[in-house]
Amino acid sequence: MSEADSALVVDGLYKRYGQVHAVNGLSFSAPRGSVLGLLGSNGAGKTTTVRIISTLLPFDTGTVTVLGRDVVADAREVRSRIGLTGQYAALDDYLTGYENLEMIGRLYRLTRGDARRRAAELIELFELTEAGKRLVKTYSGGMRRRLDLAASLIIAPELLILDEPTTGLDPSSRRTVWGLVRDLVDSGTSLLLTTQYLEEAEELADDIVVIDKGAVAAQGSPESLKEQVGGARLEVHLAPGTEPKVALGTVERFGSGPAGIVPDSGLITVPVDRQARLLARVIRALDEEKIDVADVRLREPTLDDVFLTLTGSRSPEPQNA
Repeated sequence: MSEADSALVVDGLYKRYGQVHAVNGLSFSAPRGSVLGLLGSNGAGKTTTVRIISTLLPFDTGTVTVLGRDVVADAREVRSRIGLTGQYAALDDYLTGYENLEMIGRLYRLTRGDARRRAAELIELFELTEAGKRLVKTYSGGMRRRLDLAASLIIAPELLILDEPTTGLDPSSRRTVWGLVRDLVDSGTSLLLTTQYLEEAEELADDIVVIDKGAVAAQGSPESLKEQVGGARLEVHLAPGTEPKVALGTVERFGSGPAGIVPDSGLITVPVDRQARLLARVIRALDEEKIDVADVRLREPTLDDVFLTLTGSRSPEPQNA
């Protein structure tokens, strides 16, 4: 894929803070008109990477090209063609929704008339018409997030960078944001999305880069990543108060790989090869060991299994803002 066809190319990127390698040799790319998801747990290097791509942070070595422009040599040009929404809404609580958008438009050097027109368009697009004349301090979390997303679109960017855009939102507000994101992509905007929500990455991303300790652990479509971790998973949910050690060893006898347990949940998971009467055999073995269980089932692999296999831990859900 040539740079002309790419929304983003990252090649051999390194960033250190003292002895800590925040970004450790990242290389990946995304074609124009696509959604690339950066998936990783806290401290994986996602936000550092986003700040570098958006020209906000210098780096040690490597190259980053956005829409065919180098983020160092052509930083001003890159900034004029991208939009960025960070993890927290960058809004003035004591201005109305309209006033926030108009102010940001003026900062982008739009004329007063153009800034007002663009603000009105975005307020309507994001279904904030009734709230547009209210002070932002009266907005709910979901409304603030929609307004923040609207602010990143003041200049109709060719590449929109969303850094954990739905952190702290309730499920309904999260799905509203997802719908808006799909509409933007359908209209031709390229998208870089960082998230800790596995469901969000699977819902929105065409391609996913899994980052662990500042390096790429895997890259591919959601389906191809799940294929990498093999077949079905056996899940055994222990009854409250059940000692997990014996249960873990019993369940692992039926696995095609090592078993893992989610701390404090009593949920044991192990990859398995599909076999006749597998569940019946597992239940019989647990009963013989006098292990109380709440549930036993088979399921297909998920992106959570990708995390568990590639990084040795499950992807944590972000804390509410």
